Amino acid sequence: MDAGLARAALLALAAVLLPGCYYGHLIGGQYDLLARREPIERLVARPDTDPVLRARLERALAARRFAVAELGLPDNRSYTTYADLGRPYAVWNVFAAPELSLEAHEWCYLMVGCLAYRGYYDHARAEAEAGELRGEGLDAFVAGIPAYSTLGWFDDPVLNTMLGADDADIAGSIFHELAHQVVFADGDTAFNESFATFVEQEGLRRYLRDAPELAQAAAARQQRESGRLALIASARARLEAVYASDAPDADKRERKRAELEQLRREAGLAVEPNNAFLLPFGLYHRWVSAFGALLGAQRGEWRLFYAEVRKLAELDAEERTRRLEGLGR
Repeated sequence: MDAGLARAALLALAAVLLPGCYYGHLIGGQYDLLARREPIERLVARPDTDPVLRARLERALAARRFAVAELGLPDNRSYTTYADLGRPYAVWNVFAAPELSLEAHEWCYLMVGCLAYRGYYDHARAEAEAGELRGEGLDAFVAGIPAYSTLGWFDDPVLNTMLGADDADIAGSIFHELAHQVVFADGDTAFNESFATFVEQEGLRRYLRDAPELAQAAAARQQRESGRLALIASARARLEAVYASDAPDADKRERKRAELEQLRREAGLAVEPNNAFLLPFGLYHRWVSAFGALLGAQRGEWRLFYAEVRKLAELDAEERTRRLEGLGR
């Protein structure tokens, strides 16, 4: 039995032994995902494969090859298989924060430390968790996530949830998730997600060099997203100042309501934002410019860049933040 099958068997056993608990839910969901995998090359070769799916899977394989050859990302069996989950998202992440603070509520896990979110394979479970957190007086928000990484523990597949957009999004998702296999700092969500986001963005820029139309569309989308992120960052900064002030809580609540309503209106949000809604944007983009400076200092050499990122990951959280702040200046 190979390592992948052995791990899958252990997942199946654990899912039976741990029914009802959160870890049991995670194990069962991961096992179900792994059990759905099919080799992409086999699907592409099959005459009955839907032509649209075949084309998207071929593009996923092309992006996978580029990730290894040009970005120095892991050359393994991750993203060489495909799994259709029959749902719009791979997982739903729950974020939470105090009513008058942007300090993320954290959950701590075996092996990966503490994270600023809790993931569920079932939307109803995620909403139930968010409801409990709101009952405790916290702001909570549930976000659908199209892809995630098991950090190399398993051969992660391309998912149907990753194929709903264009070539750029498919490739970007693969670059992002493979980056998590390169470096992962226990308990530092902002570091991990900012690093993967930077690899995704820079990798995509290079990947689309010979596809001007796609590059133009991706740049326009990135510009729109940057505008939205700027609005969110501005609202975060104003709210942080409000929460840190000596104003009475009643006044803070009123300012919070006004700021969030302004953000909803200006950014064209389809949801009612709260403190928890703002968290992922700070986590996924906080250190992107710092990693850009670090790659530049290594003259664009990915191998040297990853070595420096690993050094940062080995530092304690305070020193790591200090170094990143220096790079971002």
